[in-house]
Amino acid sequence: MNGGEVVPKIIPVIVIALFLPAAAAGQAFVPTHPVEIVVHNAPGGGSDVLARFVSLLLEREKLIPVRNQVHNRTGGGGATAMAYIAEKRGDAHTLALFTSAWVLTPMLAEEAKTQIWDMTPIARLVLESALILVKADAPYQTLNDFIEAAKKEPGKLRQAGGSLQTRGNFVRLLLQKATGAQWSYISFPGGGERVTAILGGHMQLLVAEPQEIGEYVRRGTLRPLAQIATKRLASYPNVPTIHEAGFNVRSDPTMRGVVAPPGISREAAAYWEGVFARMVKSPEWRKYLEDNQFEDGYQRGDETMKSSREFAGQIRGMLREAGLKVYR
Repeated sequence: MNGGEVVPKIIPVIVIALFLPAAAAGQAFVPTHPVEIVVHNAPGGGSDVLARFVSLLLEREKLIPVRNQVHNRTGGGGATAMAYIAEKRGDAHTLALFTSAWVLTPMLAEEAKTQIWDMTPIARLVLESALILVKADAPYQTLNDFIEAAKKEPGKLRQAGGSLQTRGNFVRLLLQKATGAQWSYISFPGGGERVTAILGGHMQLLVAEPQEIGEYVRRGTLRPLAQIATKRLASYPNVPTIHEAGFNVRSDPTMRGVVAPPGISREAAAYWEGVFARMVKSPEWRKYLEDNQFEDGYQRGDETMKSSREFAGQIRGMLREAGLKVYR
């Protein structure tokens, strides 16, 4: 009789206990195999340099329990990498470092079918200014010197850069429209090739981020003429901003951050948001920002998407002003 009374009371408890671990497991995500970090440019480019530091920091600070590897998927101003991430739908073991180019490329390339809005936003990490540089022995002492030389010989001078969708090319187009000067733009897949080209005398102008070319400036092989920045960077107090140099063109910083493929679970997105929220608080990350002249632009996922949309709305007018056709 006692056994019959006990059974109805025990069975519900056993049933609940059996289901609780499964429910808990369904609510959690932790990576179980190596994580792929995708960048859209070649080794030596801004995103590549940042991605490799992030990769190192994730392991050094033990922020994730598995290893990770950076993969370069170049082409199309980010379009190739974006398409790759879209194909990895639901894969929470894949991340990508995005830049402002991921907003711009779909606007300017009709064939680019994937947009940053299709991704899962994880975090915006930094805002990055840039430098306009020449070889140290070049005859141009100011940006205006270069502009005047370009006016005298239209199309002869050449600027090394990344894809046509990058800030360097937009600034060139805006400066040309504002001054009437003309010089050409040559795309290179990676930062290393761009620096080699200007040091070899094949290019006369370069727009690059401080982290890419800081060592060359310190060695005295490259010389900055102006900064594409809202205020002078601490490491370059004697270099004027583009506005201070007398040119009224937009100088928006590049944003860099992290996205995941579309369709990952909310739990996985929350996990990665937490990882990067911890990373940006580490002393090593703070030192990296200072050493490379980054502005702390950290935002969580939802804020990242909101600011990206705001940037897109602002930049459309700039693109049209530069004479470019905007598709989206």
